[in-house]
Amino acid sequence: MTPRLVVSDVDGTLVDKDKQLTSGTIAAVARLRAADIGFTIISARPRSGVMPIADALELDEPIGAFNGGIVFRRSGEVLEHHRIDPQLARDIWAMVGDAAVDRWVFADDRWYASTDQGVHVQHERVASDQQPIVTDDFDALLDRADKITFVSDDPALLGGLHDRTRQWGDRATIVQSQTYYLDVTAVEANKGVGIEELAASFGVSLDDTVAIGDQANDVAMLVRAGLSIAMGNAPDAVKAKADLVTLANDADGVAHAIDHMILKRDTE
Repeated sequence: MTPRLVVSDVDGTLVDKDKQLTSGTIAAVARLRAADIGFTIISARPRSGVMPIADALELDEPIGAFNGGIVFRRSGEVLEHHRIDPQLARDIWAMVGDAAVDRWVFADDRWYASTDQGVHVQHERVASDQQPIVTDDFDALLDRADKITFVSDDPALLGGLHDRTRQWGDRATIVQSQTYYLDVTAVEANKGVGIEELAASFGVSLDDTVAIGDQANDVAMLVRAGLSIAMGNAPDAVKAKADLVTLANDADGVAHAIDHMILKRDTE
């Protein structure tokens, strides 16, 4: 292939474990663009959480939030917006019932949560770049939800809920963006559709597009891209779906992929 566009996931991929961009990654993205290869990001984060990354990298090209549920520009222009079907949101909410999980709903560019306590809430404060609005009444929000996230550190519990939601797999995108997050977005809000929309906005074929990611929600774009690269910290099941595996996110894995797998600077 001849790479013309690179689409990267954010958490666990582009940023380190502290959810920060390193100077090495910023410099590598600059080298990529100097080689006339486009670069953009797609993330499960809301727009508020994607914007600091876009600002740091000066990305004025289309970018994706909510796994592609919203495709927008840094200027604020929205190119695509897909919300969860309200009735489906209620059906899934009812199925989860009183399960011992925290509940988050993202709507109207705000983050609503059942609690403001816990390590995952603290991480989401950084990832979403906003504070949660604590509530126990989510009903009206389900009419306009961009993303619903169920949060638990009990793998069996969350995995069981995931299995029970598979009955709606043709009407929503339901994936674990992390082992402790079960995300529900619109059926169109998945990184497979998202990478198609982003490539089209750049005028680039998927065959000439590189995808980089680390989690199950990235697989949909990894299998569509002309070249797919999994992070060294990715689960083995994700690595198995990729063409190549780079270093971990805490070892500047995206920078390594750009320099040694895309630009191939070590062979020049």
